[in-house]
Amino acid sequence: MGHRLRCAARLALGGALMFAGISHLTFAREDFRAQVPHIVVELAPLDEDGVVLVSGVVEVVLGSAIAFAPRRIRPLVGSAAAAFFATVFPGNVAQWINHRDAFGLDTDERRFGRLFFQPVLMAWALWSTRDRRS
Repeated sequence: MGHRLRCAARLALGGALMFAGISHLTFAREDFRAQVPHIVVELAPLDEDGVVLVSGVVEVVLGSAIAFAPRRIRPLVGSAAAAFFATVFPGNVAQWINHRDAFGLDTDERRFGRLFFQPVLMAWALWSTRDRRS
């Protein structure tokens, strides 16, 4: 039963990441721009839209890898996904601090509440990509 739950969680996370990545590239680009911290645009050779597009491609690749990677490299893929979630966390903080509306997060309370989901995603990535023996 535990193996099936991990497998379902891994596939769900992979699918969610692929969907999020596709949404970065298509219909939700404007909302994702609200999360790009100004400092990233100042330091990166990309504008906000470029950052959104690159992060979307990364999400599609990570989601595909989480869903389809061979068992022996799943822990590495899960660690990479957890690191990605940690890397984009400042974007969620920037959205809250700068009072930017996106994804229905139109109050400071909602934007603040979203911050607590990022550690859940990190744990989900790590747990779902390891078997019981790891």
